Amino acid sequence: MSIRDWPAAERPREKLLQQGARALTDAELLAIFLRTGVVGCSAVELARRLLAEFGSLRALLEADLPSFSRHLGLGPAKYAQLQAVLEMARRHLAERLKRDSALESPQAVRDYLKAMLRHEPHEVFGCLFLDAKHRVLAFEVLFHGSIDSASVYPRQVVKRALAHNAAALILTHNHPSGVAEPSQADQALTRRLRDALALVDVRVLDHFIVGDGEPLSMAEQGWI
Repeated sequence: MSIRDWPAAERPREKLLQQGARALTDAELLAIFLRTGVVGCSAVELARRLLAEFGSLRALLEADLPSFSRHLGLGPAKYAQLQAVLEMARRHLAERLKRDSALESPQAVRDYLKAMLRHEPHEVFGCLFLDAKHRVLAFEVLFHGSIDSASVYPRQVVKRALAHNAAALILTHNHPSGVAEPSQADQALTRRLRDALALVDVRVLDHFIVGDGEPLSMAEQGWI
């Protein structure tokens, strides 16, 4: 049966317009993105099949072009559309941060850092640079690879903070394993960066570790 033959309240697009995007399942959201199915398979059925093949919506969103294009109903054009959607979401989150104080919008900070780092297959370390009112000036990924005190250089972090004329910053890095628990090396690195930045009057407000769930705030844990 074609989606057009379904009751209006059960069609993904109409359901979204009536109840909002949060009311839709992963398969229904993906079906709206796909727009059409394939012969003998509606868009929703195709979406369910794809989610089963990839294992999750996140795995589909983070797939590279070769992996993405191997699946029925997907190809370079859909991949390009998906990457554009993801980038628009990241920029939307960035705009939210620029309007308000980062300290007054902790969930917006978490959402933005998840969007920027959770898909990375390797560890990366970045900084969210803030002005005196804790509004976002810029976000930069500064280091790639295994993150420890030997691979993150305080001199470079200080240099970028001064380049942005930042009054404060939020440190962040990801754990590709998905477990957002800080190691002793993470805590030692945070103290080292905090002390180095204090010499140029730049405050470290927090250090977020991004895993599979909500990013962990070291400040909320009392480690800063």
